[in-house]
Amino acid sequence: MIFVPTLTHGDIVVRSVRPRDARVLGRLTKDNRSWLHNWEATIPGYSQSPPMSDVIRSVLRLARHDSAAPFVIEYRGEVVGQVTVSGLSFGSLSSGAIGYWISQAVAGRGITPTAVALIADWCFTGLGLHRVEICIRPENESSLRVVRKLGMRYEGLRRRYIHIDGDWRDHFCFAVTIDEAVGGLLARLTRGTANESLADIPQSDRKAVRTPLR
Repeated sequence: MIFVPTLTHGDIVVRSVRPRDARVLGRLTKDNRSWLHNWEATIPGYSQSPPMSDVIRSVLRLARHDSAAPFVIEYRGEVVGQVTVSGLSFGSLSSGAIGYWISQAVAGRGITPTAVALIADWCFTGLGLHRVEICIRPENESSLRVVRKLGMRYEGLRRRYIHIDGDWRDHFCFAVTIDEAVGGLLARLTRGTANESLADIPQSDRKAVRTPLR
């Protein structure tokens, strides 16, 4: 089973999700429905998301099988969002994917990039991963700013990649390897030394997402 630690930077804490978090997380997702629904993963064939308690049980089950690491984000002592490392693979691939969401009430305060940097650094130093990736819908400008601030490298367009908001959606993929993260992403973020141009998206890919697949 993966041990999910508590990681802290200033007023921001990321810690393991717990079954008792279901109430506050369920309320947050309900209160932020209009803010989150365009980016929220869905299940083909189902019109409603499962209860938060079921979601938490599922992701904790994955953690017990070493395939996920689920966190909640706290800001000044209050739960404000989630970050999950999913699709964990070790050995010759040694990789994982980071997904996240945050309450609209605290968006724009640097909480998300800090939380993601803390967890990415832990993936390298604590889990021994070689690579982490973040896949983002082209319309999600807030998330695109996160990967720019962290200096993550654009890897390409994945067509109809993840089921979100009721359909299969295109995603831009960004990644960083341990070789590229010398000193850590948090240090890069706090010092403002990230090479943001690494996250530049070619115009050809921006144009492609406006062209439906035939």
